[in-house]
Amino acid sequence: MSIVTLVSGGLDSTIMAILAHEEKIVQFPLFIDYGQLNRDKELNACLNNFQRYGLPTPKIMRLGGYGALLSSGLTDPNKRVFEDAFLPCRNLLFLTIGAAYAYQCNANAVAIGLLDEAFSLFPDQTVDFIRDTEDLISKGLGHSIRIITPLMSFSKAEIVRIAKLKGIDGTYSCHLGTEEPCGVCVACREYIDLEV
Repeated sequence: MSIVTLVSGGLDSTIMAILAHEEKIVQFPLFIDYGQLNRDKELNACLNNFQRYGLPTPKIMRLGGYGALLSSGLTDPNKRVFEDAFLPCRNLLFLTIGAAYAYQCNANAVAIGLLDEAFSLFPDQTVDFIRDTEDLISKGLGHSIRIITPLMSFSKAEIVRIAKLKGIDGTYSCHLGTEEPCGVCVACREYIDLEV
């Protein structure tokens, strides 16, 4: 089996890629620059960890115009990073690009690091969304491409435990892209909630 792993430099996608590597799955990592505020920090963390763990160097797809046109708290410093965090069709865009790249690489699937949907905040983080998107993409390509969610049975607390067990660090998830995590974005709040 070979897969395109959608990677961001955050903990979830880093663990997903490392687990795929441990299972000896051929992977084609893909980092998508969609105009996110934290792009530089995410990309640096991604490249550093992939080198550190002997993973293939991610390809970078540059789509900065997406975030410039469709602003959210993830792409526009004038918006609220938590309350305005939803960026319409972001995961659909990622999966479509990942599937096109998988088609080009002759890969069987696209892997995305979504966690248990019980913890999802947005409509594009559910099992139904994944199933419908897989069907639509396969129809659009005239070729079956699976979408896999290897972490979807895990909570963030379980992912953090896996990271500690494996000694994984150096990831970056804060949506603001500041040197110190902001503590207010969706990604930071996931970690704060674990401390309560």
